[in-house]
Amino acid sequence: MSDRHAIPVPDLRVLAPDRGRMGAVLILAALMIGAAWLPDLPDLARRGLIAAGLSVIIVAGGMVVNRRMQERARTTARQLLAGIIERDAAPGVVTDGDGLVHARNAAARARFGATGGETLAALLRGLLANPSALLLRLQSRARIEGAAQEDVAIRGGRLRLAVHRLGENGFLWRMEELAQRAGAPGQAETLPIAALVVSRTGAILSMNDAARDLVGERARALDRLFADLPLRTGHFHRVETPGGRARVLVAQRPLPAGRREIFLMPADPAGAGNGAVFETLPVAMIKIDVSGKLLEINRLGAELLGSGATPGVGLEHVMTGLGRPVADWLRATFDDDGRQKSEFLRLTRPDREVFVQVTLSRASEQAEPVLIGVLNDATELKTLEAQFVQSQKMQAIGQLAGGVAHDFNNLLTAISGHCDLLLLRHDQGDQDFGDLVQINENANRAAALVGQLLAFSRKQTLRPEVLDLRDTLADLTHLLNRLVGEKVTLTLCHDPVLRPIRADKRQLEQVLMNLVVNARDAMPQGGEIRIETEVVTLDSPLTRDRATLPAGDYVTVKVVDAGTGIAPDKLQKVFEPFYTTKRTGEGTGLGLSTAYGIVKQTGGFIFVDSVPGHGSEFSLYFPAFEAPREGTPPPAREAARDVPARHGDGVVLLVEDEAPVRAFASRALRLRGYTVIEADSGEDALRVLADPALEVDVFVTDVVMPGMDGPTWVRRAMQDRPGVRVVFVSGYAEGAFGKAETGLPNSVFLPKPFSLNQLTDTVRQQMP
Repeated sequence: MSDRHAIPVPDLRVLAPDRGRMGAVLILAALMIGAAWLPDLPDLARRGLIAAGLSVIIVAGGMVVNRRMQERARTTARQLLAGIIERDAAPGVVTDGDGLVHARNAAARARFGATGGETLAALLRGLLANPSALLLRLQSRARIEGAAQEDVAIRGGRLRLAVHRLGENGFLWRMEELAQRAGAPGQAETLPIAALVVSRTGAILSMNDAARDLVGERARALDRLFADLPLRTGHFHRVETPGGRARVLVAQRPLPAGRREIFLMPADPAGAGNGAVFETLPVAMIKIDVSGKLLEINRLGAELLGSGATPGVGLEHVMTGLGRPVADWLRATFDDDGRQKSEFLRLTRPDREVFVQVTLSRASEQAEPVLIGVLNDATELKTLEAQFVQSQKMQAIGQLAGGVAHDFNNLLTAISGHCDLLLLRHDQGDQDFGDLVQINENANRAAALVGQLLAFSRKQTLRPEVLDLRDTLADLTHLLNRLVGEKVTLTLCHDPVLRPIRADKRQLEQVLMNLVVNARDAMPQGGEIRIETEVVTLDSPLTRDRATLPAGDYVTVKVVDAGTGIAPDKLQKVFEPFYTTKRTGEGTGLGLSTAYGIVKQTGGFIFVDSVPGHGSEFSLYFPAFEAPREGTPPPAREAARDVPARHGDGVVLLVEDEAPVRAFASRALRLRGYTVIEADSGEDALRVLADPALEVDVFVTDVVMPGMDGPTWVRRAMQDRPGVRVVFVSGYAEGAFGKAETGLPNSVFLPKPFSLNQLTDTVRQQMP
């Protein structure tokens, strides 16, 4: 078929009667009128036939007029559509199902010539390495969907190829060449160094002119160019060239779909010192002399290092080593026979914390040795590593805190318990009564300190209750005003429709006091501290600071100050244990980590925002409490506890390995009239219970003991005594044992240190 100059358009014919059908209609009308003149035909029938024939003639005439109008509209539409396609700035061609070009518009004739008998694949071979697969894919989609479009990368930009189906076996193709986006892959075509794009499997998808000049051909795979695969960024490799193997410095950057863009810089003096390469290469790079001073920094390197990195500045002033000084690392690289040295370093940027992985390679410039460094932003990697190390450290310190708290709680139980026993024998007029009260109060203060250790390890036993933050802050305002002093003003602002939360009131007060004291210390010249409460509804989960808040209603508490603020590189460390920006003696660094532990154990979240010189804002999110529906009966267990019971009628088996605690608990229970049987271990308790005639109402047992622990021996004992109630006591937190004791029926937990009344009241409530 010959190629025409004007591109054809789809056939726009509409359904209209052809001439054969029109002749048949007229013959039918003539027969009807002729039949009207047959002899002996009634007059009424004759008139009907004549009317019908005339009606058919009128309808046929209308159809003829309509057909001529449609033909005129079709001709006009064909001319308009043909003109649009012909004047399209993008090349367009019409092909058949086999891909043979039948026509092309003016842009296609100018781009590909006007020669006929070619296929579209042949026309595109100058733009695409393998156009046949792409054309087949688009044509198959157009057969089904009527049209298809796809963008493909070509040298210097992209090609947008669109196809529309014409009739049964025709296709209209439009080819639009798009300019390369700034910074997008493929911009390396204009670079003065070799650049190539490689697929996930190592196939070379494209090469710029410099790469083709370097290797002397259009290579298809990396293994044809390099013998020392895999390629490593910042390392020297040897590439096959027409003149033999050449030494090149490799830099890489990832592209979508697993592809890579690879840049090859010659190691000779001209290549190493090419300023155009450094400025345009899309990889952060630096050049260093023997003394460690920066000689050159490309654009991306300057963006990564910050404003403090300029030529002539020593590298040790720009970044600091994590394991050894930068000077020692540079010296070892110069002295170690040119082998590449990679190191993780921390930048000295004041605005944010940035880590980089720097890979150094030796080169020479004008007979002088230099180091070429390739920089990769490793902030995310080092952040994840720091989080892992921090979690390990927190776990270890948490275990230590829990163990220390357990031992202290045993001591405090014995101290405060025996103090309670002494107070029973002294009245307020006794001269020793005041001393005993002081001992008791200081034991309680020590217990609060142990609670902070457990809060720090997030293992303290909370006593949650439904709180209205307006009431809680109102009760706390007097103490907070005393804490902030006269130079600081404390302002409260509440949401008028504030909802309740469920939290431990004492622990929440501790958190608020800690945040207010920190805000006060951040304003040595005075100022205002605002505490704001608000109800916030999250319609979708909120992700912030590596935490995700589920959707729902929250009550927020914000503590806002106008103090000195916190530097950006220190924001992520404020909740770490023992981390503080205060001078020695002004703070321990446990306050915010304790607050973090309390808030997290309550089921809430805590975040911090700060601008140096403008102040800080700590935001606490607590899930809003949903009150039970009316008519819901209280739990049977709680109802049973409210029933008063009498002391003195019951047998208690007391199992405690700490002798001072066992002595106090035994005396306290006997003073209330209970019969107490003592045992110092789980094994001893089982031996006591081996007597079937022994009746026991309540087990009071420590949870953690040498040998058999409390839940284990209780389970064995309940096989023969299923109705016995249990009181577990421990210096550890209730949640520290997982589900060990929660599966036991009729059991409660009493944390140490406990007072005489707390122990006896708990046993009384457990009595059947």
